[in-house]
Amino acid sequence: MKYIALIAHDGKKAELVEFVLRFKKFFSKVPTIATHTTGSRLKAEGFNVETVASGPKGGDAQIASRITEGQVGGVIFFRDPMGKHPHEPDINMLLRLCDVYNIPLATNPATAELIARNIT
Repeated sequence: MKYIALIAHDGKKAELVEFVLRFKKFFSKVPTIATHTTGSRLKAEGFNVETVASGPKGGDAQIASRITEGQVGGVIFFRDPMGKHPHEPDINMLLRLCDVYNIPLATNPATAELIARNIT
């Protein structure tokens, strides 16, 4: 089974953790990978999640690499549209690769719910 990648900007991390808790049954059945800080928060809630570097330190690029290797089946990335992010080029690369490889991508809870309800 392919990974579901979980990423959230700082202002959205709590919202992503709440989302994962809401869909605990789904996330307990699929392998997950997350950027470091997001993954650490999920681990604190008892979730088994593989972590990569934080986003600004290359974590988005690491997940993008997993996409190109065929290891990721969906990406849930709660983005903060109002903030500036020094690693924006990595974020854009990740989003572009989701399109190139036809990977479901959710950047908000409504779309993430579609992924959590429909990927098996």
